[in-house]
Amino acid sequence: MDALVAGLGDRLVRLGLAVPESAHGVPSLDVSRVLDTVTLFLSGLLSVLSDLIVVTLLVFLAFDSAHASTLATQAREHRPHLVDALGTFARGTRSYLGVSAAFGLIVAVFDAVLLWALGVPGAFVWGVLAFVTNFVPNIGFVIGVVPPALVGLLEGGPALMLWVIVLYSVANVVIQSIIQPRYVGNAVGLSTTLTLLSLVFWTWVLGPLGALLAVPMTLLVRALLVDADPDGRWRLPLISGQPIGPAPATPSG
Repeated sequence: MDALVAGLGDRLVRLGLAVPESAHGVPSLDVSRVLDTVTLFLSGLLSVLSDLIVVTLLVFLAFDSAHASTLATQAREHRPHLVDALGTFARGTRSYLGVSAAFGLIVAVFDAVLLWALGVPGAFVWGVLAFVTNFVPNIGFVIGVVPPALVGLLEGGPALMLWVIVLYSVANVVIQSIIQPRYVGNAVGLSTTLTLLSLVFWTWVLGPLGALLAVPMTLLVRALLVDADPDGRWRLPLISGQPIGPAPATPSG
């Protein structure tokens, strides 16, 4: 940062602009302010780590899922629509995670190679970050591009930062904003608008973890409130944004 400020001052002098004498001596970074910033960041990180309780609960639920099929068979006798809805939720969640992981891997490899070719330090780390943020609908790309862009600014100046942003935008917008939503929409049955609204809502409710779980949590709400209701079939086109076929015929007798 000191080098960037010094370079800016020299450029202004070459352009014939008057620079105060006090500006020629570039001040060093204020260590106390840097420490305050780091402390603030760490406090936010600890807040995020507190969400590990929720993750631990999900792990325990995964262990208990070994008996889910037996419990579902017994519950189907009393609540068949609810069991079918939860089965749809499980399949939709697996499809969403699979599609997001596949596209996230493609994006991560492309971004890591791109950053390595540009000479940005930590290309592998930023590739992993791109993979994780791909699970955040709609705005994951924006979160993933900020750290490598800042590193590019400190490493090679504004030119390198602009190259990172432009190439990131071209690649990620095509993959994450044009191609991936079509596959995700077909996999989970949620419209793009509803996906964005679910991201805002669950991030407000659960914090950063809610951004990662926005789609699965919305699928669970859909299963409990819509799919489990035999009379709620008319709501499905409003949720998925796509027309549905005729309702299955009810067997007579």
